[in-house]
Amino acid sequence: MLTFEKLSRKSTMFHTFTGLTPKEFDKIYAQLEQQYPSYEQKRLTRKKRKRAIGAGRPYKLHLKERTVMLLMYYRLYITYSLLEYLFDLDQSNVYRDIVLIEPVLKICIPIPEKMTKRTRRIGTIEELVELYPEMKAFIDATEQEIPRPKNKRRRKNYYSGKKKKHTVKTQIMVNKKGLILHKTKHRKGKQHDYDVFKKNGPPPIPPKVELGVDLGYLGIKKDYPELSVNIPVKTSKKKELTPTEKRYNKKQRRARVIVEHTISRMKKFQIMGQEFRNRLKRYDLMTSIVCGLVNFTIQSG
Repeated sequence: MLTFEKLSRKSTMFHTFTGLTPKEFDKIYAQLEQQYPSYEQKRLTRKKRKRAIGAGRPYKLHLKERTVMLLMYYRLYITYSLLEYLFDLDQSNVYRDIVLIEPVLKICIPIPEKMTKRTRRIGTIEELVELYPEMKAFIDATEQEIPRPKNKRRRKNYYSGKKKKHTVKTQIMVNKKGLILHKTKHRKGKQHDYDVFKKNGPPPIPPKVELGVDLGYLGIKKDYPELSVNIPVKTSKKKELTPTEKRYNKKQRRARVIVEHTISRMKKFQIMGQEFRNRLKRYDLMTSIVCGLVNFTIQSG
């Protein structure tokens, strides 16, 4: 059976399997171990629970192994059958262990929702500079393939003309370091990037912070004059770009690449990199956890 002790002996393998180094895992686990008893107590004493406390199946795995299993599922997106074999469980217990650890893990990492709350509460220049180095932020959207919907209307709504697949779309905002400060709920793949922005509204951005976007957000300056936006100059058939405009576009591309790097980090967790096999009602929770893990690794340096 795979255990934390076996896996942590090889740090490279541990990182490949979980997306974290053993030291990073220890930091998260220390918080999780502290938060878990109170969460479990609330779960067991909820009003809708029919069984008495102590009834039901006991956990076969230690909390540490269950956490490793969850991280492996997110990082590798392997099937429950393979996890069943690796951890000597049946599939129902694999699913149960993952679902019950997710809410606790969410508390222990800097998920975008927490970062957004911090941006709303900025009270000092030091806090502003910490969250927005060089007073810059960048927005972009990412798509993920989903199974082809059976319903005809859903097929049409989730079909992305850009990807030529059925997808869901999520928009993120990052700072100069790549830290994810804001994430939207998922949207249907048919929607344009700028439509996602308009329907969610602009994230909380301090007045002096410059927002970098690509040409997918054309029209943002006109619709949101209160924002300080840097967007590339669009070329046309009738008029070529001047050397100055070309240099400006190149400068913006270089600055904006940080958001692409963050999206790449997110997609290294195969639960966001492969076709999403879970139910869409769990998508936002899972992407928040992935973003939180990415933020944690960035902050860890």
